[in-house]
Amino acid sequence: MSRKCIMLVDDQQIANFILRKLILKHGPEADVHDFTAPADALRAISELGPDVIFLDLNMPGIDGWGFLDRMREFGYEQPVVIVTSSTSEVDRSRALGYGNVVTFCSKPMLAQDLGQALAKVG
Repeated sequence: MSRKCIMLVDDQQIANFILRKLILKHGPEADVHDFTAPADALRAISELGPDVIFLDLNMPGIDGWGFLDRMREFGYEQPVVIVTSSTSEVDRSRALGYGNVVTFCSKPMLAQDLGQALAKVG
């Protein structure tokens, strides 16, 4: 089985650190690439070809919505897991309206949530 490539996009470095640790402890064998600048993450998608992207919604500059819109514009179809502190049903519905968003999780992500999200990606 090949290693997965996982991308984390969150402007808070500590959030990326915690999710990275969770993935390495409970997730598949993976190369985890984390980004605190969404623009850098967008540029890296074509190079890394991630199997899944874990994305925060509330970020300065390019927020999660802008990131998803740019993915669509560039033709990137990688599965996205939203990981956010937002508990808004409006945000949940809006996020799941993007064809590549597979699930919507609250921070902090739990091992059970990680397992369910990764199962949806395959």
